[in-house]
Amino acid sequence: MHLVVLEGDDRLRKISHEAIGAARALGGPVAAVAVGKDARKLAEEASHLGVSQVLTVEGPEVSAYAVRAWVRAVETAVAKSGATLVLFGATSQGKEVAARLAGRLKAGLAADVTAISQDGGALVFRRPIYAGKAFAEVRLISKVGIATLRPNAFSPAAKDAEAAQIEPLAVSFEAKDLDGKATGFEAGSGGQVELTEAEIIVSGGRGLKGPENFHLIEELAKELGAAVGASRAVVDAGWRPHTEQVGQTGKTVSPALYIACGISGAVQHMAGMSSSKLIVAINKDPEAPIFQVADYGVVGDAIEVLPAMTEAVRQLRA
Repeated sequence: MHLVVLEGDDRLRKISHEAIGAARALGGPVAAVAVGKDARKLAEEASHLGVSQVLTVEGPEVSAYAVRAWVRAVETAVAKSGATLVLFGATSQGKEVAARLAGRLKAGLAADVTAISQDGGALVFRRPIYAGKAFAEVRLISKVGIATLRPNAFSPAAKDAEAAQIEPLAVSFEAKDLDGKATGFEAGSGGQVELTEAEIIVSGGRGLKGPENFHLIEELAKELGAAVGASRAVVDAGWRPHTEQVGQTGKTVSPALYIACGISGAVQHMAGMSSSKLIVAINKDPEAPIFQVADYGVVGDAIEVLPAMTEAVRQLRA
């Protein structure tokens, strides 16, 4: 049995669709668990994605995010379902709960997985290492294995007309599980598209010369329906919020299209975007490292190239 831990608010996050798709591709029954005040909504959506069962954990203990309570809930779901593989999204919440659950269960953990294969009945998890310069193949030898999946690396599950059973799960919380909780969340000031789940990302670097020119990135992103990203240098300079930072100390992304504008390609930045399916780089330095990973490159000043690119996209859409 494979167990997928769902994420979302009013609706499932894209990574949850992808995690169910990854679990189904492995064969065998797939269960899911939803925790929190929106558990029932998430369960109803997940029930049409080809799972055999959806467990829900609701109540005052999990009405607000509390990592220890979440871990207790998922641990109970693992025991209830008899799962031998637990899949999370490699999100802030997913990584936090997965790591603590691994400690609780003394389970092996494969983090930031981009592919799963089978070798003689054993699962092999592929994950990038050394800032994306190489890949490691991980085999988990514990009774229960845990993995966090990189967003956009797996195909989402197809809808199934038949709905799976939804079952409330009783959890025995301990006092230590309830010693802290999140009292609220504040949305960032970025675009409408979540960076880690975006199919297209347009990122800007110091080649934009100043924050006043970042509207060129935003205009192209708007035309493409893309998310806006930024390099560490731009964020450190205070031009853009940290929520937009792509890289080893920011967010790791795997979009279908990544457009790097005025970004030289420092190692820490490429660690966060090198797994993108198609990379377009714009830089006036023909020797910039970003061109080593780019599928297409434009040698030129991003401030001059971006308006022309935006207009070309606008005409194609007209």
